[in-house]
Amino acid sequence: MIKSPLNYTGGKYKLLPQILPLFPQDINNFIDLFCGGCDVGVNVKSEYVLFNDIDENVIGIINAFRELGKEAVFNIINDTIERFRLSDVSTNSYAFYNAESSIGLGNYNRQRYNNLREYFNQLNERNHQYYILLYVLVIYSFNNQIRFNSKGEFNLPVGKRDFNKKMQANLSSFITRLEEINCDLLNNDFRFLNLENLEENDFVYADPPYLITCASYNEKGGWNEDLEISLYQFLDGLHAHHIRFALSNVLTSKGRTNNILQQWLVENPHYTCHHLNYNYS
Repeated sequence: MIKSPLNYTGGKYKLLPQILPLFPQDINNFIDLFCGGCDVGVNVKSEYVLFNDIDENVIGIINAFRELGKEAVFNIINDTIERFRLSDVSTNSYAFYNAESSIGLGNYNRQRYNNLREYFNQLNERNHQYYILLYVLVIYSFNNQIRFNSKGEFNLPVGKRDFNKKMQANLSSFITRLEEINCDLLNNDFRFLNLENLEENDFVYADPPYLITCASYNEKGGWNEDLEISLYQFLDGLHAHHIRFALSNVLTSKGRTNNILQQWLVENPHYTCHHLNYNYS
């Protein structure tokens, strides 16, 4: 299995052994409707993959990986680490930075990371260089997440880790896989995707933001009841045209129930439900 180099909230890497066997084996075009870090799309067997996500930063990073290629991506990352004198435990030990693995590298990297973050937030052109620098920030940030404030500034504090050998291996394998598969990347609202040319051997996978859980993707109205309803209408439209699909979602969480999802399932008993084990920590 190929693991995304992005620690994307809601990523499905650890659930792939449960998810992929449920997919058909004769997929021509695979549509990853809310691709996020692309864990599912890069591991599915199909002739073609369309990765789509409304988050332009995620799509921008992955597209930069694909178009620049492995050598150029690693060169930019390593040059940035050297330029801003960030830690590199793949070359030096934790002791070299007066740090311990259990405590992490935050004390050493904090000011250096802040310098990089300030430099990044002053950039105006969103080109491949911009997105690789964003990825370096993600590597060194708290929990390896992507978060911008209302001013459009990347605002996560420094984290504990750096571009270690495991992270390098994940990125290398991921880029290799992107280069192997026939794929495109789109940064669109799912409601405006043109899927009229899909046929019965195609497959759409929808892993939307979860309406009843708390995460950065559904803060500030990023995902709401209207979008939830629109998604189910979209999926019903696929079914009406004999296009196969799968949906990942959460029905109940911490005493809350997704009533829209529950009602949709009641109204569509012909849809097959599978319960996945999320206790995979």
